[in-house]
Amino acid sequence: MSRRSVLAGIAAVTAAGAAGCSGGGGEGGQSGSPAPVRAVDPHATQSFSNAKEPLLLQVMAHPDDDLYFMNPDAGRLVASGVPVVSVYVTAGEAVGQNWIEGMPKTKPDKAGYSSARHQGLRQAYAEMIGKDRFTPWQKSVMQLPGGVRAETNELSDGKHRIRLIFLNIAMLSAGNTRLPMLWDRPYAVMQSLVATGSPCTTVSTYHHSTLVDVLAAIMQQFKPTVVHTMDPDPDYQVHDATHPKDNDYGACSDHRDHTPTALFTWKALSQWVADTTRRDGHPPRFTTLAFRGYYNQRWPHNLPPQIVEEKHRLVEAYGGDPSWSCANPAGCGDYGQGGDRPIKNRKGWIRSTHYRYPGAMPVPDSDKAGRLEAFGVLGMQAVRWQETSPGSGRWGEPRNLGGGPLAPAVAAVKDSEGRRLVFALRFSGLEGQGRSNSREIVVLEEHTPGGSFNAWKGLGNPEHKAERGRRVGLPAAVATSDGRVHLFVRNAGKGLSSRVREANGKWGKWQSLHGQEIQEGLTVALDKQGRVHVFGVGRDTVHHWSQDDTGKPVHEMPLKGLPGPGGDPVAAALGSDDALTVVYRTPEAVAPSAYRLTGGENTSQANGAGLPGFAGYGPLAACTVPRRGGKDALMLLGRAMNGEIQLADTDSGDSPVHAPSQYVPVGTTALTTDAAHRLTAVGLAPDATPWIWRPAPGSGG
Repeated sequence: MSRRSVLAGIAAVTAAGAAGCSGGGGEGGQSGSPAPVRAVDPHATQSFSNAKEPLLLQVMAHPDDDLYFMNPDAGRLVASGVPVVSVYVTAGEAVGQNWIEGMPKTKPDKAGYSSARHQGLRQAYAEMIGKDRFTPWQKSVMQLPGGVRAETNELSDGKHRIRLIFLNIAMLSAGNTRLPMLWDRPYAVMQSLVATGSPCTTVSTYHHSTLVDVLAAIMQQFKPTVVHTMDPDPDYQVHDATHPKDNDYGACSDHRDHTPTALFTWKALSQWVADTTRRDGHPPRFTTLAFRGYYNQRWPHNLPPQIVEEKHRLVEAYGGDPSWSCANPAGCGDYGQGGDRPIKNRKGWIRSTHYRYPGAMPVPDSDKAGRLEAFGVLGMQAVRWQETSPGSGRWGEPRNLGGGPLAPAVAAVKDSEGRRLVFALRFSGLEGQGRSNSREIVVLEEHTPGGSFNAWKGLGNPEHKAERGRRVGLPAAVATSDGRVHLFVRNAGKGLSSRVREANGKWGKWQSLHGQEIQEGLTVALDKQGRVHVFGVGRDTVHHWSQDDTGKPVHEMPLKGLPGPGGDPVAAALGSDDALTVVYRTPEAVAPSAYRLTGGENTSQANGAGLPGFAGYGPLAACTVPRRGGKDALMLLGRAMNGEIQLADTDSGDSPVHAPSQYVPVGTTALTTDAAHRLTAVGLAPDATPWIWRPAPGSGG
């Protein structure tokens, strides 16, 4: 039986947990009243701290969550030389059985199993940077707020620096207290577990505020520029014969520890921003990526075999084997995850990597002066960058637009009058302890074209209950020539909801556009006639909503002839024949295919053509480039197999052009044309500053 199956066997699902996916039953110890919440002020617009050397901070519930769910992103950053600090909240001790078939049965040993998992991580990260997996690490004890002490392990080879921090909170603490209770209940208390052989030999006590303070203190000490977190609001999941419950917690598609770990991390980030701004006068400069967990089991796999094997190599090193000699008496890894077991596991966690908030980071366009501008999220607040002059390729300092605490990506459009609107998903309540935990869609709008912005405005949530409202996705928007602005979000039922701003500036009510079973990551585009099209990736096809004519309501309009997608959002733009074209990969595919939408007014057919030269993985971006004296070109941007950014003309058949190595991407890179109609890629670097790549196709960049 696998370690995760054991976890499922000891889970005690309660009514609170089934509803909220983060709560639990049982009684904890006593502590004081809930501490006041220190959070990002939506009205704060102080300038950001100066740019600094990049650093990746990852916060996970268990050892191996990073290897399964945050790779290949983490590995790509480490390979580029970005230092990494990985924090593991729980001891991962389960029932203390580190056993596989062929081993003699032994008594449960939680301290030993926790130690073996720590050793597995040391093996995996040594493997990640090309060192012998049994390389010795420097171990020490870290002093943290609230009297907390934690084990740290460090490894450096000159170019790479790895630090592992083990908070080691017992998954099942005294009084049957688990991590969901620590998030939900004001008086819950948990204790750390001393792992065998750890230099940290004292038991630490955690209240809710203790864990928030500890995570915020780690953020302050290491000052990350990129933060990897887990999914704070996992999807609801129907469990039936087709979708057995397996390791899911309650009614959600994730582990009982993943969700509260993510919530604690987001709350700590907000506290860190608030405290730093108050103390230093500047918010910290960082970006955030949240990764799905057991969600990977529920949808088609989005990674090709080569990338899966890269992940497997690290998980295999983590899993280890009882025959290994690693100098750790408690064990040489998490044996249930060793060998080819992750590859054979029908749950397929290793075969996908999904962002909870997929979207371009940042969103580019051009301003009235012809300079590039880009909108994104820094330090949980909206931000605008502007090019120093048209075509300079250099950004000015980011302008803080406030609005936080926000999810990591925004949508930005210009209405027919030229006024900019920026849409975001706000963590409107992130308190825990039985208090507010809610989300809302917000908008920031220019008062006049190119002028100052009005105050942020709340647009509510298509869901009426806070628990369901947590499941909404990032906003997607498009402006039409009739003066309207159409706003779309994926709702808790995995369908599409919309709200429309009329030409007079008045917003209509939220409307359900129906449809179901789409993944997060909407794509919105206009066709040659100016009609709105919305695409959402489903299990068996790409779902589609559109208009019968410009100015008409958007409604569900199924397409025919599209194969099942692999799971990343589709790219969409006008092709060389002016037909709207969608581009995506099928499950586990290396090369994407382009599908021209045809069939007259209702756009009901789709015809596809493969792009075999564009081998890679992950989200794609498409853009139409006008060509003087010839047909427009549909250009495609994405990651190559080695993680580099590549660009191709979908019609030419030429080999892709690769961006120079200094353009290291974090998250999803955007593709646009600037005011001079030059093709321009805009991405976010590991130091949380954007870069601009204006490639010359065929020149190598």
